[in-house]
Amino acid sequence: MLTAKDIMTTQVYTVTAETEVDELARLFAQYNVNALPVVDGEGRLEGVVTETDLVEQDKPLHIPTVISIFDWVFYLESEKTFQEEVKKITARKVGEICSREVTTCTPDTPVADIAGLMVDRSVHLIPVVDGENLLGVVARFDIIRSMRS
Repeated sequence: MLTAKDIMTTQVYTVTAETEVDELARLFAQYNVNALPVVDGEGRLEGVVTETDLVEQDKPLHIPTVISIFDWVFYLESEKTFQEEVKKITARKVGEICSREVTTCTPDTPVADIAGLMVDRSVHLIPVVDGENLLGVVARFDIIRSMRS
């Protein structure tokens, strides 16, 4: 049975939370990837940033409907969601747009389980970790490539 350690990519391109968003766009194009792990200075996984996270910065801002009565303002939609949208659109650093809740696996996770995680969680990249330390990644292409064997 194949496991993550058998198919993972170990030469992983990464970014940090402090990487500028403009630099991130350049790195996606340069490396021809659609997702990058976000790590700290010691290589501990902090999140994952995707091209979708970057593209969301260009979407139009939906202004929530509000009612103003006297000096009170009532949001008819989630004020928190609106604030999150504003934060993403105005972000300048990767740490402001990346996903912090990341689906990961260990080196011993069977490939079938990784494929299931990708489908169930709608992700294209699963970081392979030992504790918090990034060892590699399994992308959909890695799974497809393993099917040739």
